[in-house]
Amino acid sequence: MKKISVHEAVGHVLCHDITQIIPGKIKDRAFKKGHVVREEDIPVLLSLGKDNLYVWENKEGYLHEDDAAQRLSKMSAGAGIDFSEVKEGKINFIAKYDGLLKIDTNMLYEVNKLEEIMLATRHNNTPVKKGDKLAGTRVIPLVIDEKKIIEAESIAKNTFIEVVPYKKLKVGVVTTGNEVYYGRIEDKFGPVIKEKIESYGSEVIEQRIVNDDSDVIAKNIEELMDKGADMIVCTGGMSVDPDDTTPTGIKKVGGEIISYGAPVLPGAMFLISYKGDTPILGLPGCVMYAKTTVFDLVLPRVLIGERIKKEDLAAYGHGGLCLECDVCTYPACSFGKGW
Repeated sequence: MKKISVHEAVGHVLCHDITQIIPGKIKDRAFKKGHVVREEDIPVLLSLGKDNLYVWENKEGYLHEDDAAQRLSKMSAGAGIDFSEVKEGKINFIAKYDGLLKIDTNMLYEVNKLEEIMLATRHNNTPVKKGDKLAGTRVIPLVIDEKKIIEAESIAKNTFIEVVPYKKLKVGVVTTGNEVYYGRIEDKFGPVIKEKIESYGSEVIEQRIVNDDSDVIAKNIEELMDKGADMIVCTGGMSVDPDDTTPTGIKKVGGEIISYGAPVLPGAMFLISYKGDTPILGLPGCVMYAKTTVFDLVLPRVLIGERIKKEDLAAYGHGGLCLECDVCTYPACSFGKGW
């Protein structure tokens, strides 16, 4: 790359895009990298404030910003990701399909510590839709020493950004509570759970409404698993009241309690357990009436087949406070966006 006067640029190849900005009207590419400058381009370039241009000259061991961005995107992007065209040295990562965005944040941090390289992403564990923008990468200078890209590639070793598709699970729901079982109040949990489950492509195969007998709760969980349920969701009976026996019922069926309680509001009384590979979730009452809760944070991770650990829940403490906005914008907000 060399710098020359715009008046001497006719016949030379631009080595970078040139942007035209008219406030409130346009911000777009006026000349594309690789354009061969013509005589009639000179007045336009001058009107864009370009008295000098960088034109391409090959220099061994150096990469143009577009080529460097392509190397960085190939190095970091794994399954489920498409790319935008390279524009002004930048490539955007685009979701190929609906799923959960997974990022090795430690690897991302190490790459961004390198000079003259940047890679910006959305938060780890964000549910995304096909076509969503996930990340963007570029190098800072127009031309970069190839050794810096090689260093980044040696740090990464494997791709560290991907979209994991949701599994289509069969879900059994056990709704507990004498007040619902005996018809004193209408069940409000079932429709909420069904809507959330189906929004990810899974299905509720059956809902059982039972009383507060822990043996009965355990029996119905077992029967739903025998009928092919890949996941059990228990609603109600999750507080510390003596009549709330759902955690006891889950223990009686042989569920290994990973955590009873989570540093998330709404959703502090959340329970997650496993019987073998089958997740059994105990949902607190807030899931019935709050727009977004701990259930919305954990459910997508369960639906990609991730086995939730106690430390996963502990990490939600940073970012685990829902602001309960009048208009919910989750997942485009701070809720659940921790480390």
